[in-house]
Amino acid sequence: MSGTGGTGRGTGTGTGTGSGTGPARRRVLRTAGGVVLGGTLDALVAADSARPESGLGGRLRIAAGEPAGLYYEFGQLLATQLRAVSPRLECRTLATEASVANLRLVHHGSAEVAITLADTAWAALTGAAPFGRPLPLRALGRVYENYIQLVVRADSPVRTLAGLAGHTLSLGAPGSGAAVTGGRLLRAAGLTPGAGIRVRHLSMSDAQRALVAGTIDAMLVAGGVPLTILARLDAGFGIRLLPLGSFLPALRSPAPRRPAPNAAVYHRVTVPHGTYRAVDAVSTIGVPNLLMCRPDLPDAVAAGIVRVLVGRAGRLVPAQAAGAQFLDIRSLIDTAGTPLHRGAAAAYRELHG
Repeated sequence: MSGTGGTGRGTGTGTGTGSGTGPARRRVLRTAGGVVLGGTLDALVAADSARPESGLGGRLRIAAGEPAGLYYEFGQLLATQLRAVSPRLECRTLATEASVANLRLVHHGSAEVAITLADTAWAALTGAAPFGRPLPLRALGRVYENYIQLVVRADSPVRTLAGLAGHTLSLGAPGSGAAVTGGRLLRAAGLTPGAGIRVRHLSMSDAQRALVAGTIDAMLVAGGVPLTILARLDAGFGIRLLPLGSFLPALRSPAPRRPAPNAAVYHRVTVPHGTYRAVDAVSTIGVPNLLMCRPDLPDAVAAGIVRVLVGRAGRLVPAQAAGAQFLDIRSLIDTAGTPLHRGAAAAYRELHG
């Protein structure tokens, strides 16, 4: 699902590659958070076996996102596929405010795996805002492409991000990656929250209702295309996306006391013509979405998750992103400068040959 071929320039097919039926086996391992995975890791390779693997058990919590969003849907699909290869594994998807909240949950041991935007992962690894200090984290893979979508009503007079000066914008929930990316975009456009623009931090569902009611003028979201909640807005009264692609150089450039993220964190993508009813092709910012964990996640657990990502790739594409996202081993290992977990890296080497 590193949408658009992991670079934002292609079109996915919804299928994955590689079955990886190698002979690797591991002893039972346990994490501090309570995950127990063991036995034959071949069971986590996504062959459509009629015999489920019974040697895996314990608890795996996936910190995902808002129930209305792509994060949560992907988390549910991943949990389903992990349970399919290991029926004794208690695998749950946690509803959260998304990226920032997810990484904090993993860091504090309240979840084992987190879904996050790559720029939020970079902020956590380096101790940049909103984290304050570096968090030891590792990537399990790049799982899909986020399109930053800045939405106004179709009848809005606002045509640019700078044109939102004096208006009210929802930047996403306080613990979301959209809030982090959106804050950087505002600075790039010369807008100051509370001065040049009024900023609110609403969940996607609350922002949808506020846009309908007219209590906000725009909402920024991160997700696949089309995003279901935006498609519903579009069906109701029509929406328009504001172009953001021109801000790519500013996002990649350091500011005073603010080092720039790795250049691979941001890239230019296009929301295709016809994604929403009246939306022409719009240039915007793409941000990879990463699956993250702590460095002390057992190697066997990390490898098992990788085998599901690779072998069951075609079953891990959310319906709302079908046709625009896909997973394959080449895009999975492109984690935008975030280091891979040791067990995940070993599994990719084995599967890739």
